[in-house]
Formats: sequence, structure tokens, C-alpha cells
Amino acid sequence: MSPADARPGFATLTAVELRKTVDTRAGFWLLLSIGLLTVVALVLVAIFAKPGDQTLQAMLSVAVAPASVLLPVVGILLVTSEWTQRTSFITFTLTPGRGRVLIAKLVAGLLLSLAALGLSLVSAAVATAIVAPGVDGTWSLPIGLLGQTALSIATGVVMGIGFGAVMLASAPALVLFFAAPIGVAALGAIPALRDVAPWVSVGEATGPMTDELFDATQWAHAGTTLALWMVLPVLAGFWRVRRTDVG
Repeated sequence: MSPADARPGFATLTAVELRKTVDTRAGFWLLLSIGLLTVVALVLVAIFAKPGDQTLQAMLSVAVAPASVLLPVVGILLVTSEWTQRTSFITFTLTPGRGRVLIAKLVAGLLLSLAALGLSLVSAAVATAIVAPGVDGTWSLPIGLLGQTALSIATGVVMGIGFGAVMLASAPALVLFFAAPIGVAALGAIPALRDVAPWVSVGEATGPMTDELFDATQWAHAGTTLALWMVLPVLAGFWRVRRTDVG
């Protein structure tokens, strides 16, 4: 058998990367926390919110919040654990093509984001049915808004993987992932920089993605911001992973 034939298939690589998200205690508890927090958030909205805030669209916006915050952390750990747990030598010995491994991590992250969206949608629908607010548009959910919600979760995970690949260490990747956007948002509050903020601030450009349908200007803001915070880190991460010594 030739070396090329002995390589694990891409589907196998992706399945392995999905398994890695729950193989560590941190990954397991993060994913479990997403499910628990989703339920808690919906229960609180069902008990305390006004009927107008208990529609399917509003419930879904609440349900995806835990995944939006915590899934990127899972993406970071999916990359950095290879280096902090010193398994990168084994991984890249079995699969010398490091680019294939990182692509498999990206695909695994996207599949995980779709699973999170499915969980959020089902949970939101159940909560809406139980509460039955009886207001106009209770079950209204534009397909465009559902697509934006899926994109919001997926881009967050990809950003996390990108930051993890750039830093190759969990602590600095987590600090940079959360602190850098906050710092940019703070700078954007300066009056002289206010017009620039929507083009570079992740929170301002993509935050409303789960709440309202974007117009052309908002898509331009989101596209520019994601190119800066998602595409560049992923490309830089590919470069670093392929050139960093695993010994």
C-alpha cells in the first residue's frame, strides 16, 4: 500500500476532530454548558418576558446566545489542545498533511455549529409552544433571519479556530479572542472613530445578525469585519501550523 493510500480519509479526519471536542473535560463541559444555559435562558424568558418577547424569533435569538459565546471557545481548544496536550506529533505523523487536518477541524466546527443551531431552534420552538403568547407573528421566522443566525454561529466557531491556530496556546488565544474585539469596540466609542467602528468592530457589525434582516450596508460592514477577524486569522493560522515544529 502506498503512503497516499494509507492516509486517513477526510471523512475519518473530520469524525476524529468532532470526537476531540468531547474527549477532554473542558470540551465536554463546555458543550454540556451550552445545552444547560440554553434551557435556563429560555425558561427565564418564558417566566419573566412579555408576550411580545416570547415569539419564536425572539426565543431563537435567546437560545443561540450561549452557543454564540461558548462554541468559539470549543473551536480554540480544538486547535490548541493538539499543542498543549502534546498530541500534535502523533496527529501529524499519522496525517502529514497539516493543511488537511486544519481543514478537517474547520469542517468539524461548522458541523458543530449546525448542531447547535438545530438544538437552539428545537428548544425555541418547544418553549414558544409551551408559553403560547398568542400575539401576532408568534411563529413567524423569516428564512433569511434563520440563515443569518446559522452564519453568526458558524463564523464565531471559525474565528475561534483561527485564533487558536495563530496562538497555538489556549490561554493567550482565549484572551486575544475576547479582549481584542472589546478593545476595538472601546476605541470605536471615540467620536472621531465612530464612522470607522461598524467596519472593524465584530460586535457592532455582526451582533444584530440574529435579530434583524441585514441590508446591503450592514452586509458590507459584516463582510469587511469578518475578513479582518475571521479570514486573516485562519490564513495566518494555516501558515503557522504548517511551519511550527511539533517536536
